[in-house]
Amino acid sequence: MTDTPARLLNLLSLLQTPREWPGSELAERLHVSARTIRRDIDRLRDLGYPVEASKGAVGGYRLVAGAAMPPLLLDDEEAVAIAVGLRAGAGHAIEGVEEASVRALAKLEQVLPSRLRHRVSTLQAATVPLLVRGDAASVDPRTLTAIAAAITGTERLRFGYRAGDGARTKRQVEPYRLVSTARRWYLVAYDLGREDWRTFRLDRVGDPYPTGARFTPRELPTGDAAEFLSGSMSRAHPQVELDVSFAAPAEFVAARLPASLGVPEPTGPDSCRLRASAADSLEWLALRLALVDCEFTVRQPARLIEHISELGGRLTRAAGAGDE
Repeated sequence: MTDTPARLLNLLSLLQTPREWPGSELAERLHVSARTIRRDIDRLRDLGYPVEASKGAVGGYRLVAGAAMPPLLLDDEEAVAIAVGLRAGAGHAIEGVEEASVRALAKLEQVLPSRLRHRVSTLQAATVPLLVRGDAASVDPRTLTAIAAAITGTERLRFGYRAGDGARTKRQVEPYRLVSTARRWYLVAYDLGREDWRTFRLDRVGDPYPTGARFTPRELPTGDAAEFLSGSMSRAHPQVELDVSFAAPAEFVAARLPASLGVPEPTGPDSCRLRASAADSLEWLALRLALVDCEFTVRQPARLIEHISELGGRLTRAAGAGDE
């Protein structure tokens, strides 16, 4: 094998297998001398790949963890598995996934051969995720990757948007950042039609496509994208000051509440109290409190107490309807 770049890629592919390779075996597989293998190992090290050599009569090489993340080579099966996993995670606002996974998915799908892209789509179409309705919003991964690519390439986007009241509009924006909350994905962008900054829920965005027009990123009016989104949500949904007591240990309750609501304070070995500010609907808050699965008492706000009382009445009547 005389093509040095191709040989290096083949060598790297072998070294990424979690085992130690004797130099003689590598030389035999690549049809070169042991001396050539040593030179190629040095080239990989110069490129940032941490290749460790073992001492001994035979000697061997293996790829180890280094200080930085070098590029990896993936075979077909590995590429499909990673793409499917990233799509599954990116399609829902899972805490911890965030924008980095979407950027990775966008990079991977950009270079996937059409045959592999078809396999990924087929696998995803055959898989139905279990989603608690009203608690999270599903987002098409293609929407995420299209927007992420436009952000990276500083390219203007067009898309259809459905507002909370059902009104549909066409938007052209300069995309700035994607932000993932505990339940949803949002786009922070400069809306060219409104001549102002806006936030868009991605589960309401339809058919985003790049226009081909490049732009120079504008400076966000305040803070970073997450801070801007938080302020926008606060203006759209006034903060609710929660004060709730639970008849269960704080660890039990914290594990069953969204991190966005904060951490309850212990008030005893089997009780705790949550004081938090939330910019969420009364319906969602009532649902989340009920899903903790223990006795609780809402101290405030009064509107939430009233809503839970009405909801409890409806549920009681629904349970008794079967006796008629």
